[in-house]
Formats: sequence, structure tokens, C-alpha cells
Amino acid sequence: MISYILSLVALLLGYVFYGRLVDRIFGSDKRQTPALTKADGLDFVALPNWKAFMIQFLNIAGTGPIFGAIMGAKYGPASFLWVVFGSIFAGAVHDYLTGMISMRNGGVSLPEIIGKYLGGTARKGMLLLSVVLLICVGVVFIYSPAQILATYRLTELQWVIIIFAYYIVATMLPIDKIIGRIYPIFAFCLLFMEVSMMIVLISKFPSIPEVWTGFSDTYSTMAGLTEPLFPCLFITIACGAISGFHATQSPLMARCLKSERMGRPIFYGAMITEGVVALNWAAISSFFFYSDPTPGYLLYADTPGAAGFATSAANLVKVMCDNWLGTVGIIAVIGVIAAPITSGDTAFRSARLIIADYFKIDQRPIPKRFLICIPMFVCSCALIVWQIGNPNGFNVLWQYFGITNQGLTIFSLWMATVYLIRHGRNYRISLIPALFMTMVCTSFIFVSAQAFHLPQALGYSLAGVLTVASYIFFRWWLKGYRKREAVK
Repeated sequence: MISYILSLVALLLGYVFYGRLVDRIFGSDKRQTPALTKADGLDFVALPNWKAFMIQFLNIAGTGPIFGAIMGAKYGPASFLWVVFGSIFAGAVHDYLTGMISMRNGGVSLPEIIGKYLGGTARKGMLLLSVVLLICVGVVFIYSPAQILATYRLTELQWVIIIFAYYIVATMLPIDKIIGRIYPIFAFCLLFMEVSMMIVLISKFPSIPEVWTGFSDTYSTMAGLTEPLFPCLFITIACGAISGFHATQSPLMARCLKSERMGRPIFYGAMITEGVVALNWAAISSFFFYSDPTPGYLLYADTPGAAGFATSAANLVKVMCDNWLGTVGIIAVIGVIAAPITSGDTAFRSARLIIADYFKIDQRPIPKRFLICIPMFVCSCALIVWQIGNPNGFNVLWQYFGITNQGLTIFSLWMATVYLIRHGRNYRISLIPALFMTMVCTSFIFVSAQAFHLPQALGYSLAGVLTVASYIFFRWWLKGYRKREAVK
């Protein structure tokens, strides 16, 4: 538990000091924002700062920092380090820069700013990658809350239909009509859960593995995991450390902030808050899987399976909330349910806006919104039907979501690096995480069983070569850019 306490302190200090440094490097100022200059009552709507924070937090949260942290905790206390360092130096920087760069460019979607700074080919690739990712997010974040809700009332299929119907309405209506009104309620439930579970966790102070005594593959072996800690931990815990999905969400709030000065608390701060969520569930899961002398799954008779490792993430959440919070645990469960639903609806909304920006389709007329939404929802329905009919459908979608999601961070961070260079800023704050995520994603492609599954020595070598090559190409581009600027 000492590792957990130190990690909480580190996240707070990271926001206070490194977040301030990142904001100063970017240079936020008092210029007018798109929420004021392009107000349309639909997507460009100036929201109160507290409400913008709540929406941004719920947009990026989903089940990722909860379910991802639960699955990542099987790798042991290494999950604590990734959540802390990933959130402070990669994820929060990534979310802040994509949101602020979008704001500086009129609140445009991710493919548009990537196209401006990385070129037209990258713009087309990001259109396809972003829309595919967002549809997968919407589908994945329908099924997980439906599983939890079905334990109380109705069936999974009925809840899927209800949630999907809500998605359609939320995607079509102005952002302040549904999202702006119900998100604060959902956010309260989620934050209530986190604070409550944190208080119980600290009061119990269970004996769980510490970083300095348990940083190895031993725990993943105990959990029956066949994939190596690196890079699979960094793909499994995405939303709780760094997530490309967030880069598609930050432009939503870039259209709603009344001041650039709020970029640090809303973009950087929401990611740090999500890091706290992931850290909580990594610690709770460590108690559930590895607590000494008695792991949590042996303490609760209602946990199915002979071992905690066989317990689904959704069931683990319900079991822990019920046993630790008692009758008020239902509020915590609502928070867990709300997190994926509120990410799913904004995922579809982001997909609509990305397509609209790319093809220059005015979104004020309702028929033009339907023009984009109908084929998008048809594809989503097909994926949902496949997922329900496939017992392993959720896990398959989550794996592809994971690598696509983290792959998107590479393009977002390289885009941010180019932006900072062009504006004479310290580009290393985005370059270093860009190189790290390049190594993570290429390693996963080469060594993971879901991809090429090469011998680890060969896979890591190839990934290292590609990462070094990307850096060499960057230095070549930078040298040429500086020469061209010197001539002007």
C-alpha cells in the first residue's frame, strides 16, 4: 500500500508542477476561443468551466481506467508505475496538447489538425483510423454496462437496445441538451465511487505487492498470462495512462471552453483524475488477486470461479462495490455504468463531427446529421450483433481497440511535436512520449499473439530499429525545416 500512497501523491504533484510547465511551454493566453467566435448552439457552445471538466472527464473515462486497470493489475505492481508516469508525462500532455491545438485551429477535429501538421496522407489515414476506433469504442462501451445492468433487471439484449437508443439521441441533439445536463449527475456518481473506494482501501490498508518487491513477470505468470509485460501492460492499461481515444474527445471541449486558461485544469486535469481512477482499481485488483495472506477473491463467497483471475472485470467491480460499500454501493455501480455510456455517446458524436469536418458537411440541418449517422449506426448494429453472438467477442474487440487506440497516440504526439516546433516551443515534452509509444506499439505488433508473434528478441529488435528510424527521420525533417525557416 505504500506504493499506492506514493503514487497518489505523485499524480497530484505531477498536475501541480509538470502540468503548469506544459501549460507555460504551450503558452495559453486570453485570446477568444471557438466557443465564442463560432457559437452555433449545436457543437460550439460556451459551457461553465465545472461542467466542461465533468464532460471531458466522463468523455475520456469509459471503462478503460476501470476494466483496463483490473486486467493490467494482473501484471503486478508495474501497473502503478505505468499509471503514474504514463498519466503525468504522456497521457495528460497528449490530451492537453490535442485539445489546445484544436482550439487554436478553430475547434476542428483530430484528422484536420493532423492533416495540417503531418500532411494530407496522414489526414486521410486518421479519418479512417479515428472513425473505426470510435465505432469500436461505442460498441465496446455498450456491452460492458449492459452486463452489469443485467444483474439487476432485464436482459443484456434489452439493455443493449436501451443504451443504443440513447446513443442515437445524444449523438443527434445539441451538446447542451442531454450531455450538458445529465453528465454532472453521472460524474457525481463516478467521483463518489472513487472517493468512497479510496477511503475504504486506505482504511483497510491491505498487504498488496509493492513496486520495489514485486516488479517482475512473476505476477503475470501467476495470473496465467502468456503475453509479456512489455509491451502488453502498456496496451492493456490505456485510458488510465495514455489513450488515442482521448485525442478524438478533447476537440469536443475545445469547442466549449470560454478561456484558454482553463486548458490545464480541464484537459490535463481530467487525465490526472482518470489516472487516480485507474490507480484505485489497480490497487483494489491487487488486493483481489494478490493480497497477503488471503487474496480478496477468497474472502467473498459470491465470487464465481475457483480463482479470482477467472472473474470478469465487470463482476469484480460489482463484488467489490457491494462488499465494501454495502447499500450505497449502488451509487458506485451507477458511476461504473455511467462511465462507459458517457464515453460511448461522445464517441459516436465525435465520429459524426470528424466525418462532417472532413467532407465539409454543415451539421446544423438535421437531415445532414442523419446523412452521417445512419450508415455509422448500421455498422455499429452489425458489430453489436456479432459481439453478442460471439462468447469471446468483447475480448476480441477490446484487443483491437487497444492497439488501434494506442497507435493513434503516436500520430497525435508527432503532430503535437511538429506544432510546438513550428511555434518555437520546447517540443521534447511530446517527442519523448511519441518515441516511447512508437516503441510500445511496434513491439506489440511484432511480439503479441494477436499480431505477428515473433520471438521476443527479434520482435523487440525490429521495434527498436523502427523507433530509431522514426527519430532519424524526425531529425532529418527538423534540420530541413530549420534551413527553410532561416531562408525566409
